[in-house]
Amino acid sequence: MRDWITSIGRLKAPGEEPFPERLARLHNDFERLHPFIDGNGRTGRLLLNLVLVRLGHPPAIVFKNDRTRYLAAMRRADQADYGPMGELLARSITNNLYRFVVPAVAGPSRLVPLASLMSTTDDLSADALRVAAIRGRLRAQKSPQGVWLSSRTWVDEYRDSRHRRGSRSSRDS
Repeated sequence: MRDWITSIGRLKAPGEEPFPERLARLHNDFERLHPFIDGNGRTGRLLLNLVLVRLGHPPAIVFKNDRTRYLAAMRRADQADYGPMGELLARSITNNLYRFVVPAVAGPSRLVPLASLMSTTDDLSADALRVAAIRGRLRAQKSPQGVWLSSRTWVDEYRDSRHRRGSRSSRDS
């Protein structure tokens, strides 16, 4: 366990191995220690996020629908192939930046990627927002890199218009 704690300190220093893969190695090393009777996976992911936050990075939240990929990546890491776990962690960090951090720091009128504007309270996934933008139902614009951008204000207007359309159609039936 002491060696594992010492390896956390080495994450800050540049190395030959990419940071996500070093992070994957650290996470896998803890999971292989298996220090508790129950809850090793949850504890390992919490420690991983504590390390990330202490290093100034957002947390890597692995959602339930990524569980199969996470377990497959963990099996590969058990065989010293840290690439798949590193990629999963890097994508998770990036996705969480778009989903939680960018909207929190962007004002309601600031244009941000649609992935940053997904709602966890209704059915507005990034794909649903993209389709609405393509159909002209959601005010949005495409960046020079081909990424759809919109604002929280525009998404709220689109959500309100959907509810008005939905209530009209249910009254008409």
